[in-house]
Amino acid sequence: MLLERIKSDIKLIFFLFLIWRLVLFLIAHVSPLIIREFGAKFPYWEETLVKSNLPQFVWSFGNFDGVHYLRIAQNGYVYQYTQAFFPLYPILIKIASTVTFGNFLIPALVISNVSFLAALLLFYKLIKKIYNQKIAFWSCLFLLTFPTSFYFGSVYTEGIFFLMIISAFYLVHLGLNWQASVIGVFASATRLIGLFLAIALAIPSKKFKKLMPLLIVPIGFLLYVLYLKVEFNNPLYFLTAQSVWGQERSATTIVLLPQVLWRYFKILSTTSGLPLFNAAFELGLTTLAILLLIMGFNKIKKEWSVFAWIAILLPTLTGTLASMPRYVLVAFPIYIVLAHIKSSFLKTAILFIFAVFLAVSTILFARGYWVA
Repeated sequence: MLLERIKSDIKLIFFLFLIWRLVLFLIAHVSPLIIREFGAKFPYWEETLVKSNLPQFVWSFGNFDGVHYLRIAQNGYVYQYTQAFFPLYPILIKIASTVTFGNFLIPALVISNVSFLAALLLFYKLIKKIYNQKIAFWSCLFLLTFPTSFYFGSVYTEGIFFLMIISAFYLVHLGLNWQASVIGVFASATRLIGLFLAIALAIPSKKFKKLMPLLIVPIGFLLYVLYLKVEFNNPLYFLTAQSVWGQERSATTIVLLPQVLWRYFKILSTTSGLPLFNAAFELGLTTLAILLLIMGFNKIKKEWSVFAWIAILLPTLTGTLASMPRYVLVAFPIYIVLAHIKSSFLKTAILFIFAVFLAVSTILFARGYWVA
């Protein structure tokens, strides 16, 4: 009976993932019919993506930051300011490329998509354990249709990082703190926010002995800092390089959220076209995520909420909401809060709105126009 339920869960999640993946490929395939001119708003796309000999609807999921991850995997940190990108994902791409005869794009996409599929299954199982099957199902639907969910299957760290955080929280729920901490080590070598996973994981541990394993979480981050010190004599190079990738991003000054929001209200009143869409998109999804976390105060486990708040608020301290529609993806409690909405009609309406924005953002991204 138990085995049958497990098989049923796997089939359901695999089916949802497959539909999501095929629909995104289809959207990318027809995107040139909607936006004829490729934006090419990022460098090296021809030599890194087009020359992979993969179809456009496939290589387009390596756009923007994906190009830099691929070049790091191929040549290391020889390009200026690529130090902003943490090393674990490129290392895995490099290792996997040995079985694809030097093609770096294929293993990058495989790693992201397989990681996300595994994360989706664990996410479903975890939510089902804590709540029920209905909440788990709706949470997965909101996750898959979220307006920027295509990043999970792109050459970005979202897919593998989401697997790490869900795995860590799942293991802590089972009382396996050491195993969760090992996952945390890898997470801190993948994204800066992974370093703060230790804070969230510490909340369920009421005894100091259970906190001990969490002390190893920063090791991945510290190894990267040590590498930057030895190689570039700048242990914080990852931080100073951030400002290059976002013209309004501050690496030296902390900007509080109210000031950032005020900036965006001014941007909305002075811009038009795609910049206006981007600003509204960034502000809208950031605001939505914050409101959902507030609404879910009594519905979400404390450690999950703490991680989600850190994941959302930390990037805003740089003075901009740029990339926030992507950053909020890993704040997984927001999907659970949406799943708790009682009205099926309202939930379906939200899914439809999400799906429309997902289609629009995927088209823009596939055609080389900045989304997040």
